[in-house]
This record gives sequence, C-alpha cells and structure tokens, in this order.
Amino acid sequence: MSDPNSVTKVAAFYQFAALPDYRELREPLRAFCAGLKLKGSVLLAQEGINGTLAGAPVAIDALADELAHGDMFGGRLDDLELKFSTAEAMPFGRLKVRLKKEIVTLGDEAADPTRQVGTYVDASEWNALISAPDTLLLDTRNAFEVAMGTFEGAVDPGIRSFGQFKDYAEAALDPAKHRRIAMFCTGGIRCEKASAHLLARGFAEVYHLKGGILKYLEEVPEAQSRWRGECFVFDERVALGHGLRERNLLEQDMGQGRDE
Repeated sequence: MSDPNSVTKVAAFYQFAALPDYRELREPLRAFCAGLKLKGSVLLAQEGINGTLAGAPVAIDALADELAHGDMFGGRLDDLELKFSTAEAMPFGRLKVRLKKEIVTLGDEAADPTRQVGTYVDASEWNALISAPDTLLLDTRNAFEVAMGTFEGAVDPGIRSFGQFKDYAEAALDPAKHRRIAMFCTGGIRCEKASAHLLARGFAEVYHLKGGILKYLEEVPEAQSRWRGECFVFDERVALGHGLRERNLLEQDMGQGRDE
C-alpha cells in the first residue's frame, strides 16, 4: 500500500486581514514552516497574508490548522481562502517568508478589501453570471497568463503586471457604461483588490469568482466548463487543467515570465 505522504501536497492561500504585527509574525511563521519541511513563498503585510507552500500532506494539513485556528494569528485568519492541489515532485526550491507593503501590488490606498469588496460568486454560479449579455467579463491577470488560457468571451486588459490594472481601468472602463463587471484571476486575490478599486471609483455592480480559476477548475465538470486552455501557476508545475491536473512537463512553453 502506497504511503499517502509520498505525494507532494500544495496549499495556495490568502486573506485580507489587519495584521499590524506582521513584522513580528515573520520569524515564528518561517520557523513553523521550516519545522514542517515546507517549501514555497509567503508574503506578509499589514493588509494580510498570501502564499503557496508545498510539502507532505500531513505537514500541509498542520499548516492549514495553525493558520486558521492556531495561536500564531489568534483567529485573525478565520476566513482564509485555501485551495489544495498535488504535484508529482516538489515544485519549489526553498522556503521564503517575506515582508511586503501589499500582499498583491496595485498601488491604490483606496482599494482596501477589508472595507469594501465586490460580490463573491461561487464556481457553481459563475457560468450563469458570465452568460448574461449585460455582463462585462474581465480577466485581471497578466497578458502571458491570459495567452495560456481564459474564459470564453473574456476581455484581456493586456497588462504586464497587476500594478497596471488601475491604469487600464482608468482608460477603458466607465461606471456609466459598464454597469455590471465580472472579474476573475488565478486564486481570487487580485480580484479582491481590483474589485475594491472599482467600487472606490463608483462602479455599481462588481462581481468576482470566489476562489478564482483554480476553484472553478476543481469544482466544475469539464463538460460544463466555459474555461478554454490551461491556468498558469507560479511554480514549477507551470500550469494546471480541469480537476487541477498537473500539466505534462514535456508540453511546457519555455521563456514565460513570472509575476507574483
């Protein structure tokens, strides 16, 4: 019988939450992850946490329990967006826990998801929303990510990094014209920041896919899917398909840039 812990389990997680002590949290979190032999990257900022870590399934489960229920964060990560997948081999070379000004960089102080955020739409309800003729479907990811796969009918902003989204919105989006906007990204975090930005600018109806593309690919059967292509991920697996299946390494397109 095979050992379940011989499989590499990957956890992608984030939450916008007030962490004024984020600097003091860095070393305890790094030591905890190192003790579990986890590898990957975690960002800590005053506005929250964002990370992807991989390791043995029992270690990843221990991490998830500590983040949500342990003493380290004291219950402040009680609404953690957390998704699991697997990898054929460890997809990260080392462990990094870094301090940042933002856990996802937009550069707009008015965009605060802890104050206001768009309406979450579950994966099971996404197809109905984006099929409505008065809905503008907007991909908030970088251009090279969009090129690998996106939802049928989605608009590509043509940005090289998420920090350019606000410039795109200023130039191309109008609250009077675009009354209903549905946005999506890989795991949901960029859409939370983008939706807060649009709401602050006066857009009335802003929706975003809860859990992002990864949650959709995990939950929606391929026969019913409106997704076309593959979903780029920022690790050595490169991309995932329906059911969060790892892309065949022989099919990788080399030379794609990365943007965290």
